[in-house]
Amino acid sequence: MRDTLDRRTFLAGTTGAALTGLAGCTGTGGESDDAETNVGMVYALGGLGDKAFNDMAHTGIQQAESELDISYSNTEPESQSQFETMQRQFASSTDPTYELVCCIGFAQTSALETNASEFSDQKFMLVDSVVESDNVASYVFREEEGSFQVGHLAGLLTTRDFSHDGSYNDEEKTFSTKPDSTTVGFIGGKENPLIKKFEAGFIAGAHHADENIEVLSAYAGSWNDPSTGKEIADSMYENGADVIYHAAGGTGSGLFKAAAERGRLAIGVDSDQSLSSAASHTIVANMVKHVDTAVFNATQNVVDEEFNGGEVSALGLERDGVEAVIGTEYEGKIPSGITDALASSKDAINNGEIDVPTDPENA
Repeated sequence: MRDTLDRRTFLAGTTGAALTGLAGCTGTGGESDDAETNVGMVYALGGLGDKAFNDMAHTGIQQAESELDISYSNTEPESQSQFETMQRQFASSTDPTYELVCCIGFAQTSALETNASEFSDQKFMLVDSVVESDNVASYVFREEEGSFQVGHLAGLLTTRDFSHDGSYNDEEKTFSTKPDSTTVGFIGGKENPLIKKFEAGFIAGAHHADENIEVLSAYAGSWNDPSTGKEIADSMYENGADVIYHAAGGTGSGLFKAAAERGRLAIGVDSDQSLSSAASHTIVANMVKHVDTAVFNATQNVVDEEFNGGEVSALGLERDGVEAVIGTEYEGKIPSGITDALASSKDAINNGEIDVPTDPENA
């Protein structure tokens, strides 16, 4: 098992040709005539290219294609009303037949409850929620634990002078904390119980570093609104925030732009966003949520004829479902006192000494 702060390398890739007959479909994996398992992917709102939640799910199915000799087809709903139709189209397809339908995101829960009942022989998997049905394998994450880790990091950084020389748009810049401020920030996408878990863990982690740290929180109301994300981040940095963490999908790219322009620090979410952002020098760390692991494991279970329908798999720090990953430009540049403290708080969470809250009111 790798240490909390070791870097991870994620698979990257693209979608292929369009899947005929599925509205909103973006493509398929390499469809081999010899592949015995077909998987249908129904992504969350915001779609592929978010460099976060959906892209991590895509990474998981690409890994399955590479290692398990499966084929997959992608659909990207543009509204919540499309979830039920797209799930249903995969479940009712006979050319090809889809052995597994992956439903990415809690917003698909209601639609899946209907379709799982109607298509009782179809195997489904669901990320971020639970449908109690023998033909649904549910995967949930302890996002609050990974968020605690990056909150702890943000808290440790804001209480000291820290700087990193880098660049943005080919201009040399210094990215630093402000010595006269002990403030950090959190930007959420849409305000709901799931994203509140990210916020709660982050606040608790910052306060674990120093209970006097001020945590600014705001919600953009969207998963794909970079301009609003930037406006919120600009305001938080103006009000003294040294480090801002987002759980806002594509909206978070606005945070990175604000941090780059102001020479401040940011924390990414879901994937290692420092690998793909033009503002990588601002991204000190990421709270990586291994949706890729959930998708790959669910697919492998079907291939191995060990489908875990009716079960709930909960993935946290202990099972490497979530983790803090230092940004690519900061590897080896975080003081050892900070990395040691983070390793200790990870151990304390895993052995039950720290009980991480899921509600910001209790953080």
